[in-house]
Amino acid sequence: MNKGNGPIERYASRRHETFKRELNHSMSTPIRTAVIGYGFSAKTFHIPFISCLPEFELTAISSSKRDAVLSDWPSVEHYSSADELLRQTEAELVIITAPNDVHFGLAKQALENNKHVILEKPFVTNVADGEALISLAAEKGRVLSVYHNRRWDGDFLTVRKLIEEKRLGAVKCFESHFDRFRPVVRRRWREQATDGGGILFDLGPHLIDQALELFGLPDAITAQCLIMREGSVNVDYFNIVMHYPDKVAVVHADLFCAGPNKRFSVSGDKGSYEKCGLDPQEDRLVAGVLPTDPGWADENAEQYGMFYTGDTAEALATERGGYQFYFAAMADAVRSNGRPPVSAEEALWNIRLIELAMESGRLGKTLPVKQGCR
Repeated sequence: MNKGNGPIERYASRRHETFKRELNHSMSTPIRTAVIGYGFSAKTFHIPFISCLPEFELTAISSSKRDAVLSDWPSVEHYSSADELLRQTEAELVIITAPNDVHFGLAKQALENNKHVILEKPFVTNVADGEALISLAAEKGRVLSVYHNRRWDGDFLTVRKLIEEKRLGAVKCFESHFDRFRPVVRRRWREQATDGGGILFDLGPHLIDQALELFGLPDAITAQCLIMREGSVNVDYFNIVMHYPDKVAVVHADLFCAGPNKRFSVSGDKGSYEKCGLDPQEDRLVAGVLPTDPGWADENAEQYGMFYTGDTAEALATERGGYQFYFAAMADAVRSNGRPPVSAEEALWNIRLIELAMESGRLGKTLPVKQGCR
């Protein structure tokens, strides 16, 4: 991954190619798709798109929730276990939404069965497993992608556009938050698991991925990764400073924010952009809104961020987001050998930086990023 504006230019080109090919997608044979897991992630972030987009056909789901699956999707094959699905399904693409600590094993089995794979973030829980999966996908000639859907948040696309158009001038300070108010530990695997649990593996990949898309790899990072809640067994607070030659990027998440989430604060030598609140797509998907209307992901005017110069303040309309663009690009990668919407190699850098952040926090020092790692 290069530094500078390379990631922005690659992203813009990739998005343009996705739009050009959308009509061809709808005319090709739908991609037979199976989903492992039937929890929040599967029902909110994947099945609504797989079931609505003409590029895909939902054919199978593995879950212990047999009655719920058959009630919601009576024409879809149900498997009681992921292992059974991977051995028997004729699906071409498998989406893995199982807990983080089984990502590696399930993705490995899927690839060995010649399936294309989408993994929910995080990619894996350690770098060595990610490297092994990348090698196996190349050997099998299968597409392996990680669902970093927040590249298609409207507020992130707005920040990207402001940087591309140089309205901020030279960016000096970038701050990105994903905070919540959950001061009491809950009985959920994300909060109980010691391998891949906690918000560093849950929210960290979103924030780190967006920073890498905008600025490329940093030279070094300084991190605090803390366990702050009573009874917590994994990281529930992190603050990671990514050091660049001409700027700093800070990504932060904690579970003690009872007020509005300060999503983005981006300052340059010509102006700054401030944005509160979260992209509306998740809430709309939870409410049952299907991604069928072109403007389904648009923000309302009261959600817009503010653009400031020394003399002016302007409510800035948020760019149109849409997680469907991830899936359209994935269809192109499977059917037409296009570029995956998020490559496994890109996603692995998130895991490298998470590991480095934990080490920085443990040692209490700034650590260099070894950019030659592959």
